[in-house]
Amino acid sequence: MKRIVHAAGLSLLLSLSSFPAVAHTPQQPPHQSYSEGDLKLESGEAIKDFSISYVTHGTLNEKKSNAILMVTALGGNHHRIDFMIGPGKALDPARYFIICTDAIGNGLTTSPSNSKAQPRMSFPKFVIRDMVESQYRLLKEKFGIDHVVAVIGPSMGGMQTLQWGVSHPDYMDALVAMVPLAKTPAWSVAVGAASRNAIMDDAAWNGGNYTAPPEKGIRLMRDILNLISARTPEMYSAQFKNGMDALPWMEAQEGGMLKAMDANDYIYQTFAYESHDVGTTAGFNGDTAKALASIKAKTLIMTGTKDLLNPEFEPIEAGKNIPGVKMLTISPGTVTGHASAGGAFPDDVAFLNRETTAFLNGVTQGTAR
Repeated sequence: MKRIVHAAGLSLLLSLSSFPAVAHTPQQPPHQSYSEGDLKLESGEAIKDFSISYVTHGTLNEKKSNAILMVTALGGNHHRIDFMIGPGKALDPARYFIICTDAIGNGLTTSPSNSKAQPRMSFPKFVIRDMVESQYRLLKEKFGIDHVVAVIGPSMGGMQTLQWGVSHPDYMDALVAMVPLAKTPAWSVAVGAASRNAIMDDAAWNGGNYTAPPEKGIRLMRDILNLISARTPEMYSAQFKNGMDALPWMEAQEGGMLKAMDANDYIYQTFAYESHDVGTTAGFNGDTAKALASIKAKTLIMTGTKDLLNPEFEPIEAGKNIPGVKMLTISPGTVTGHASAGGAFPDDVAFLNRETTAFLNGVTQGTAR
């Protein structure tokens, strides 16, 4: 509990793993965008005039053999794991060329909020595999990269990471999935649906045709997803000696969400989140275990104790089917749940950097633990 207290007062925009950690600053690598034309979706529909947003850190070597792909969480952006990128960190730009992508529907890559051809609720539904294919095209078409050192991501990024291993098993040496899911369980479906319904049941949402953010719905969504599911009871006990003190704090945190993500973008990403199952990848006929067994990359899965958004039982069970998988609990002894991969707690950040560094060192030396 003591290790939770020192970080508990940080802004929830830092402490929760479902939304962007920090805003972009002029000192950081510039935003870039790659146009892929019409992106054909697994459903048979297409996102018209599709562009994927990304930033890069480091330099791609002459052999194009030092690339790492980072994929982001629900509502997050390419800053999502900045706490793992930099000199001396797990993803060191002096060693790796790190491509940090924005997922479909996050408001930077083509999304309901920024599409001119298919705005708002006319946007076609997409799935996690569509996110993966948009990233695959970026790597192949823009950079000419045929193989990466690793794919890494937290939460929905962890879901994409495992899907990468199933969809393109020979494309990477390693997978690093933090607080992931291989198949979204009923609990997570319920959490996502409740948070989405909070928005859609707000009269101001107006069928997606709002002129201002549907504030009541977004506030309630924030409560359900971030202030309950992505935290733990232990975190609240450590932060508030008087339980009633949580109420004004929650209200302040709700307000911070109003401009963080477009409501329709969030709704569409939850559709993708809740429907995910690596077993429905073509060729596996819904067999999740068989799909996971097809992964060839060295795989590290890190889970959060008492994760109430992506319950730890699911990735632990999934890991039993991945050959040679390395399973770890983030900062054993802390109870930060889903937020353990959020970048706010120093012990968790140190653990993620330390274990990921050791794992990637083992992979690149051919001796992954």
